[in-house]
Amino acid sequence: MNEGWTKRWKALFMWLCGYLSFVAFALVGGYVIVKSEDEELKKTAKTVLIVTLIFTAISMFLSIFYSIGSMTNNFYSSDAYDFYNIMQQITTIAKIVVYAVFALIAFFGGNAVTTHNSSVNKNTERKKEEENDRF
Repeated sequence: MNEGWTKRWKALFMWLCGYLSFVAFALVGGYVIVKSEDEELKKTAKTVLIVTLIFTAISMFLSIFYSIGSMTNNFYSSDAYDFYNIMQQITTIAKIVVYAVFALIAFFGGNAVTTHNSSVNKNTERKKEEENDRF
């Protein structure tokens, strides 16, 4: 990730990758967890992972339900198929809402200081403290 990106843009990008694809999030989130030194970004990556796993589990359950139901002769005209369609739509809407809300919270709730500027500011503050200690 580019050093010019702020924490909130990185967090927004993780939420976007989590929504779009499990593989995309695995690459981006894995990179953040392994390479990033920022604990706030690591926490965001772990939260995205949990939310992504929850929606993946729901999707797996619905896929198994559909696969088993489609083995029967009258599945497409039954209440089970109606249940499947309703749950599929509810899951899709919930996924969009959850990812959008968390992405907005991550983007507008965090601070806007860039990672590079943050480390530069810390080094500057440390030098000032050392100079003050000398006098």
